[in-house]
Amino acid sequence: MDNKKPMRLLLIEDDLGACLRFSDCAKRRSDILFIGMSDSCDEGIRHVKSGLPEAVILDLQLVKGSGTGIKFLELMAETDLTLYPIIVVTTSNQSNVVLKRIEELGADWYFSKTQQDYSEDFVLDTLLSLRSALHAKQQNGLSPQGDPIKSGAIVESPDDRHNRIYKRIDVELDLVGLKARHKGRGYLREAIYLKIHSEKQLGSSIEQVAYNHKIAYGTVNKGMQTAISSAWDSADIDEIHRHYTARISSKTGVPSPSDFIYYYADKIRNFI
Repeated sequence: MDNKKPMRLLLIEDDLGACLRFSDCAKRRSDILFIGMSDSCDEGIRHVKSGLPEAVILDLQLVKGSGTGIKFLELMAETDLTLYPIIVVTTSNQSNVVLKRIEELGADWYFSKTQQDYSEDFVLDTLLSLRSALHAKQQNGLSPQGDPIKSGAIVESPDDRHNRIYKRIDVELDLVGLKARHKGRGYLREAIYLKIHSEKQLGSSIEQVAYNHKIAYGTVNKGMQTAISSAWDSADIDEIHRHYTARISSKTGVPSPSDFIYYYADKIRNFI
């Protein structure tokens, strides 16, 4: 794992003061990036599925929010993911029964908010030190209990689903270094979304993108290939190979647009 990149974090917390303190930490530090903050366990699951955080900081009680930390952990155990995050719990509850239960549900660490040296920076520093453990957890592809992950469903509106899938596509493209400045990235983004939803459509998703933008197929295909080739030329190749695991032609050394679209459509379709 490239530890030079900011660690992608999700905060599930109902205390506004704690949220502001974590937000202040993010402004001061270059080694973390919050992809979202929520006081709802259901919304937290949607953030996990679309934003692929490396770690989740989870408040146990969520008194002012929706659900509980326990409920979030139960939902996580039923959720398909390609990258499973480290989960750390922050709590003032010192009940041995509760702490045993969060361990059974897959929490990797817990912080007592009442301990003398507790601070938001302390939580973040500990998470960064656990980053290598995160890589091993992602490689295993297992649920918190060590079983193959089972699929679960959360009711959401069509618009929310649309936005979540596009956000997931953007995260995947970011992970392999596709830059927003390339027009081809936008074409790939749209084509992947179309492929996810229209597996049996007439013609290819590249043809559909060209039709939607009223430009030539060759122009769209070339733009896509330029964006892909640029990423493979400039990004960390080990990082690319960790996230893009499909076979690549030995002649070109990079995926073709159609192979790239098929890989990500298939990958994302299985986990949404």
